[in-house]
Amino acid sequence: MVETKFKQTDIGQIPDDWEVKELEDLSLSKGLIRGPFGGALKKEVFVPKGFKVYEQKNAIYKSIKLGNYYIPKDKFEELNRFEVKTDDFILSCSGTIGKIYRLPKNLEPGIINQALLIIRLNEEYINLSYFEHIFNDEKIQNKIIDDTQGGAMKNLVGMSEFKKTKFPLPPLAEQEAIATALSDAHAWIENLEQLIAKKRLIKQGAMHELLTPKEDWEVKKLGDLTKVFTKQTGFDYSAYIKPSLVQFKSDNDLPFIQNKDFKNKWVNFNTDYFIPKDVALKFPRILLDEKCLLISISGAVGNVGIFNSKTLAFIGGAIAILKFKEPQLIEWVLYYLKSDKGQNKLLGNVKAGSHQNLILDDLRKLDIEFPSLSEQERIATILSDMDAEIEAFEQKLIKAKQIKQGLMQKLLTGRIRLV
Repeated sequence: MVETKFKQTDIGQIPDDWEVKELEDLSLSKGLIRGPFGGALKKEVFVPKGFKVYEQKNAIYKSIKLGNYYIPKDKFEELNRFEVKTDDFILSCSGTIGKIYRLPKNLEPGIINQALLIIRLNEEYINLSYFEHIFNDEKIQNKIIDDTQGGAMKNLVGMSEFKKTKFPLPPLAEQEAIATALSDAHAWIENLEQLIAKKRLIKQGAMHELLTPKEDWEVKKLGDLTKVFTKQTGFDYSAYIKPSLVQFKSDNDLPFIQNKDFKNKWVNFNTDYFIPKDVALKFPRILLDEKCLLISISGAVGNVGIFNSKTLAFIGGAIAILKFKEPQLIEWVLYYLKSDKGQNKLLGNVKAGSHQNLILDDLRKLDIEFPSLSEQERIATILSDMDAEIEAFEQKLIKAKQIKQGLMQKLLTGRIRLV
């Protein structure tokens, strides 16, 4: 086995037989084209059918089907320098920056708008699949994000700087081998994502069928089921809670649970903030010290979860905490509120403003429909098993992404050689 020798470059250590090339060196003549600015694409020129105008969301969501703007033939001929071609990459360069999409063979003729940039590469120097993988590497993405100009909307800096972006360039045969390995890893991830999406659809259908009320179901107000139905007050937060929050946990601190820290039966205890236990104990009604239901009432409205842990914790201000008289009902209420019907009831009470909000009094009045306890348990078991299966696949997905990221770091630095 021949040992790889490395050399130091502007982008770090790479194998001796690799090169470092700037984006402009890898592009065809006039291969970096920013979309037309100014009034070239005023809405007045759009027509129901004609030549397509490719938009930012085509790059972000990787689809030629998105968007429905078209321009007439004379406008297309006027702006034909912005025309896209098969195997062009279109880059999102305003707002959401750095997302690219390689245009496929079944391309609808059209031009880009001002939020996109065409990258047209010379395949004598670079494998297109290799470029797609390396462009999405963290180092390149971080550089692109760093090279932005702020404002109400972020924008990619001038072309003169962007086209100087440096890439490691192995020989073409090795580029192809690297691209194949990373494409296989990406296909594994996509398959898992599609499987998870399918499982979620199956669960959604099961929820619709299982949670459709029958004639003998009983209706109860959500507030009547609880012994505690409350949230943080603004005064408590400002006067006592906020001043005591810390970012680094000690043995006497409790996790401070925010909207993003819970979902279904999952709770994150490695939170952004922690609160001293002696402060938390002063507010026993909002202390997470028994099985209870959590409902997001501001921001991520409609998020519902169960806290059921021996680990003490404390709720944030945008969450309602419901401690039940009969804790065995909590799982049923969770699945009911997560169903389409339950979500419609929750979101139907949203008070719009600068932020969406739910009022506790409205939540207390929500009707919850109950079958017999044995039927509740049967349905909850079915849905819980589905959740467990989905969660297992989500963990596999996380692992697959970690493996791909590790593989990228080794392949794109020459630490692993495939040729």
